[in-house]
Amino acid sequence: MNPAAPAGRGIPRKAAPVARNTHVPADLQAPPITQTLARFVSGHASRGWSDAVEREAHRTFYNWLGCAIGAAHHEAADAALAAVQMLQPAPQAAVLGRAERVDMASAALVNGITSHTFDFDDTHLKTIIHPAGPVASAVLALAEHRGASGRDVIDALVLGIDVACRVGNTMYPDHYDRGWHITGSTGMLGAAAGCARVLGLDEQKTAMALGIAASQPVGLREQFGTMTKPFHPGGAARAGLTSALLASQGFTASPRAIEAPRGFVQVASDKRAWNEVTDELGERFEISFNTYKPFACGIVIHPSIDACVQLRERGVRPEQVKSIELRVHSLVLELTGKKEPRDGLQGKFSVYHGCAVGLIYGRAAEEEFSDHVVNDPAVIALRNKVNAVVDETIDEAAVDVTAVMQDGSRVHIRVDHAIGSLERPLSDAQLEAKFRQLAVPVIGEGKADEITAACWRLASMADVRELTRMCQP
Repeated sequence: MNPAAPAGRGIPRKAAPVARNTHVPADLQAPPITQTLARFVSGHASRGWSDAVEREAHRTFYNWLGCAIGAAHHEAADAALAAVQMLQPAPQAAVLGRAERVDMASAALVNGITSHTFDFDDTHLKTIIHPAGPVASAVLALAEHRGASGRDVIDALVLGIDVACRVGNTMYPDHYDRGWHITGSTGMLGAAAGCARVLGLDEQKTAMALGIAASQPVGLREQFGTMTKPFHPGGAARAGLTSALLASQGFTASPRAIEAPRGFVQVASDKRAWNEVTDELGERFEISFNTYKPFACGIVIHPSIDACVQLRERGVRPEQVKSIELRVHSLVLELTGKKEPRDGLQGKFSVYHGCAVGLIYGRAAEEEFSDHVVNDPAVIALRNKVNAVVDETIDEAAVDVTAVMQDGSRVHIRVDHAIGSLERPLSDAQLEAKFRQLAVPVIGEGKADEITAACWRLASMADVRELTRMCQP
């Protein structure tokens, strides 16, 4: 450059940066949610809840474990395990239902994936969060590596699920309607909270764990019907566990990462019901409102399947049916409106397929969502007779079904709350039957019985490695 040249002559000037004033309305008076949750998780007394909450925690863990073991050899599990083994992981924790052991973060990922692969896991109906997938997967992997007690696991499960579901309550349904898969996008907070509890982190480090996790929401609803949907709880489990480990070593985050104007909740939702976090914190536990699926598919299909099972119990047979008329909430068709599913994963998002197998088989377990059944000509023929229309007077937990028979007669069923809901919960015996159906083909009857007994006494177990050893063939 010629130093004598007049400034600006012969020298191309860089364009001035364009100022962007991105004003987004924010709540500047949000309460200190991150710190409040950190104080709760780190300071709440062990077993500081009612017998009913304690029982539900054991039921939640048991149901989650059966789902994880049941899908242990699904192709999604094979692929995920092959991928994490490329990292040459240290054998710190069990892959449930398999002989392999991997590092605890990878175990959290893979067990989180398998627990959601069949879409058979628990559901917090107020938010449609499947809370055990992220929280239990992270907590058990960490607890196994540390040789923690069953009491530690149950405490962490209750508190972690409370964090995930309370934050979910704060944002639902706006956050979900935007396209977030709320199980993954709040699950990382629950997993971080649960793992912070297992590690015994103090309030400040627990706040940092939550803050680190708040930058890692996982999951978009676009992925429903693919292997990436069950990746979401697995990814959230791994993110939460990693966040707690980072915090334990002094890694820092914003102390307002959840509630700040540019924090997780305000970025991801226009609904910010902060009181959903703070109301009755430590007195009301969200795990009390957990439910367990009798059908291996999206929860919004369950009323329709239940109704078709009831039609079968009334003597209606597929060959007698001219059409099946459904009146449903709009969310049913938004989430599960696939008329022509091509494989088992897509079948889980087809209310038409769910109705067909409910009437043909009288059930809708994982077998009824296999590729073979989805493409069975008899199932397809009945599926094509199912017509669904939106009726906004119908609650999303309900359905109105009429079977129109070949002879012109009509059989009507109204379901306001499906089997497996809070109003019609699965009994312990039904949960055991579900567990055995999932686990026995993978680990055999003897181990399934051992695990069942161990799960019901988990809180008194001195070292959870006693349980995880049972879960490997």
